[in-house]
Amino acid sequence: MITTILLFLQRNEDFMKKYLNILKKSQLFAGVSEHELEAMLGCLSAELRTYRKGTYVLHQGESLKHITLLVAGSLLIQKDDFWGNRSIVNQIGVGEMFGEAYVAPDSGALLNDVIATEDSAVIFFDVNKILTVCSSACRFHSLVIQNLFYEISGKNRSLVQKLGHMSRRTTREKLLSYLSEQAKKQRSASFKIPFNRQQLADFLSVDRSAMSNELCKLRDEGLLSFERNRFQLYVDNSPSSEV
Repeated sequence: MITTILLFLQRNEDFMKKYLNILKKSQLFAGVSEHELEAMLGCLSAELRTYRKGTYVLHQGESLKHITLLVAGSLLIQKDDFWGNRSIVNQIGVGEMFGEAYVAPDSGALLNDVIATEDSAVIFFDVNKILTVCSSACRFHSLVIQNLFYEISGKNRSLVQKLGHMSRRTTREKLLSYLSEQAKKQRSASFKIPFNRQQLADFLSVDRSAMSNELCKLRDEGLLSFERNRFQLYVDNSPSSEV
């Protein structure tokens, strides 16, 4: 069940206490103070929507006219083909935007589904009001437009990284490429990934059984160890804590 609550945030103290700090830490509102953020959000026609685990936030084929930002929970961007084979495009964490590639004129309908992997809350911002600086928003509105550009640039880099994993020829090479990137990103040889086994297989577009077998081989060779979604990488078959 989807509960939709229209909110003008500057008039909703409970909402601000719960989510304002998350918005401040997001890339979209980087450099905007709490007071300035409160003043801006009403102008952006912010709309909060909450979703139960397993429900769809967006469906393939929909049109999108909002900048969307996750403030609670976790989402997956995924696509199923005609035969039901699933591919995971990306995982969305708290404070991250999604769907921004589809808000430009003539960008077409959504190519993927967005599904909540746990109870989640998403704020929708009217893209036209973000891109059009109103008379009362002053320079901080312009800062949000700049942040939007930086955020889209970051998403493009993430897609390039994924293409790097996908371009590897074998399941083993794809796994090592992804795990190495995660270790570098988290600056530690011990880290968690945001996927379970099936989700990781869908993200790398490999067979789950083949991937699990390859993980066991890598473990037996002393290159890594794992428990659920936590991994430890080793250099020269010996434990290492930093990358």
